[in-house]
Amino acid sequence: MRDHESEEMYLETILLLKEKKSSVRSVDIVEKLDYAKSSVSRAVNLLCKKGYIVIDGSGDIVLTDEGQRKAAGIYERHKVITQVLMAVGADRELAEANACRIEHVITDEMFSLLKKYVEQHNR
Repeated sequence: MRDHESEEMYLETILLLKEKKSSVRSVDIVEKLDYAKSSVSRAVNLLCKKGYIVIDGSGDIVLTDEGQRKAAGIYERHKVITQVLMAVGADRELAEANACRIEHVITDEMFSLLKKYVEQHNR
């Protein structure tokens, strides 16, 4: 992993895979992201060192409490930004693709404003 964005992408991917499957392994991440096994292995090791995940005895990747919080926050940003982009006319595919880019660089202050907008317009 070279930067903050890829760390967040891996955490979000693990979170989403965990919602669909009872267990997540490195091979699941390889398939989902279409990355080389070596890249995923390197990223998983770094996430372990940072304390975001652990790998249990059977090879399953488990988010730590800190990893779960961080991944959930990233995913919340993704969902809110997608909703805002769709509200201004983007179709889902375009909104999702751009939300993936924006969620990693948006400031907390701007995200709070977007979240407030979504909450006010989804009542």
